[in-house]
Amino acid sequence: MRAPGAASLAFWGMVGRFPIAMRSIGCLMLISAVTGSLGDAGLVAAAMLVSQGVAAPFLGRLADRHSQRRVLLGACLGHAVGMALLLLAVGLELPLGMMVAAAVLTGCTSVSFTGFMRARWASFVDQRTLRTAYAMESMLDDTIFLLGPLLVTVLSSSVHPAGGLVACAVLTVTGSVFVALHRRSEPAGAERPGERPRRAIGVPAVWVLMITYAGMGFLFGAIDVTMIAFADERSAPGLAGVLLALIAVGSLFAGIAYGAVDWRVSQVTLLVCTTSVLMLSAVPLAFAGSLPVMAVLAVVAGVAVSPALIAGSTLLESVAPKGALSEAFSWLNSFGAMGIASGTAVGGRLADAGTSAHAAWAGAAGGLVALVLSLVGQPVLRAGRPAAQPAPDMTAAEH
Repeated sequence: MRAPGAASLAFWGMVGRFPIAMRSIGCLMLISAVTGSLGDAGLVAAAMLVSQGVAAPFLGRLADRHSQRRVLLGACLGHAVGMALLLLAVGLELPLGMMVAAAVLTGCTSVSFTGFMRARWASFVDQRTLRTAYAMESMLDDTIFLLGPLLVTVLSSSVHPAGGLVACAVLTVTGSVFVALHRRSEPAGAERPGERPRRAIGVPAVWVLMITYAGMGFLFGAIDVTMIAFADERSAPGLAGVLLALIAVGSLFAGIAYGAVDWRVSQVTLLVCTTSVLMLSAVPLAFAGSLPVMAVLAVVAGVAVSPALIAGSTLLESVAPKGALSEAFSWLNSFGAMGIASGTAVGGRLADAGTSAHAAWAGAAGGLVALVLSLVGQPVLRAGRPAAQPAPDMTAAEH
């Protein structure tokens, strides 16, 4: 934080990605309040999330080729239009298809702010302090997921049903503009004379990390369901939010501790260790017998979350092609989000058919996938960044 511009980058980056923890809840609360249908609200929220997951890597690719500044400014303008259309469609109670279309436009103009910020830190700080910067980012993410749902709930229930989504639009536009204008951290462009920029999606090591993140995301989604189902089984549904917050608390303090340590082992080894702890920490959740015990286990389950994500982010920076970091981080976040959605769906089914313990075992299975990928993928992860491909010789091609 001593570097000139570091504090403002961290602050505006946090502002810009606050809506990540708010949009779905704001959408659910507004549409269900206006239409009375939670099913319609869920469909619109899902359309927004899916379209965001699909579009984010392509926006990242555009940022690598044409600069983050242009993409952030253009996307936030489109996002504001999409959000305005969504609010209008809901307010006028237009057909469900119109709401879904506006939600898709909103999602397609939502950049992977987390990925963009990590690419900026990789350009802004030296390699020695990069892990600490990623630890700080992870800590801010945990803070956002602690405070974001509370903020959007208060705005939507106490101020106006549309208050949560309006706040999301304001935060997204404000954060995007100020981050875009932060020239010190602007990542370098991908194209250099005599080189053909590589796509991040074409690098085997990036694929290893993407599937590892999907496994971790599956664990996160299943564990969320575990906490909700466990609280319902104890006739205390209101405590589900407390249990989920305790996971974030464990992750928050672990991220601070992890970033403060000058680790003497490789990032590949750290990824294996953290995914091992992540998987093992899900197992005791299946045997919790009371709310106080589950509360303690929730904190333990969160201890490996930030370290595993930090290790993955640091590794990605070292294996992704130069000038393709925005795209690479966007793919990572999209696969993580798909993993969370899948884990939530599978965990919910298992909890309905059995108990919360079944959802916990599903989470452990997702952690096992992440661990196996981090082990099997060690050769490509240790190989480092791929060399740039030479541009094709147009003169030779013409002859």
